[in-house]
Amino acid sequence: MRSAGIIPARYASTRLPGKPLLEIEGRPMIWWVYQRAAQADRLDELCVAADDERIMDACRRFGIPAVMTADTHRCAAERLAEASDQIRADFYVQINGDEPLIFPDNINAAVPDQVPEEEEYGTNIITEMKDPAEVLDPSNIKVVFDEAFRALYMSRSPVPCPFLSIDFPYYKHVGIIGYNKPMLNFYMHSEPGRFEKIEGIDTLRFLDYGKYLQFIRVEKTESLSVDTAKDLERVRRRIAG
Repeated sequence: MRSAGIIPARYASTRLPGKPLLEIEGRPMIWWVYQRAAQADRLDELCVAADDERIMDACRRFGIPAVMTADTHRCAAERLAEASDQIRADFYVQINGDEPLIFPDNINAAVPDQVPEEEEYGTNIITEMKDPAEVLDPSNIKVVFDEAFRALYMSRSPVPCPFLSIDFPYYKHVGIIGYNKPMLNFYMHSEPGRFEKIEGIDTLRFLDYGKYLQFIRVEKTESLSVDTAKDLERVRRRIAG
């Protein structure tokens, strides 16, 4: 089975315009993401999916493989779907372009040993939340799954509700998602689902339509998404040591 990692990189970020090119220790953020992801040895190929010639120029300058995609995509999954038409693989892993501290082992965990060729199938990394404040934060997407870790629901609210017991862990979605080609094709040719529109969670579309999404639990993450100037400074301090 051939697997490809794709790093969606959008230039026109609302809060941090030009985010993939923001400098960290003399190099653009996208370089740091690529270097971390390149250590994931279960990927056979790795490239950036850009939406702007300035990102393409930076990738060429630093020797990073990249493909150009439309600047009209609403989300990373749509960009990934277009990029998958240019990159041949059996499985595609979405690696967020704003997480320069991402763990390579977590990327490896998203790659299954085999995937169905015809049926839509995906994977999503999850991890346990230790801090109650994390559970209450709507930016952390909480997940619910069955005994085999197949996805049942995702929410910005704390789920499940501790009505009869508080003796259970909460888990959150980590932004590493894998898809086979039928799953990406489904996303591109479907309308947003009922709960996707309520919660504002793109991945919920698969559950709205009954598609197979396998959660994979990891114990250790270094997930810090750069969404604000404050996040960027935190990452700069971490990388600078």
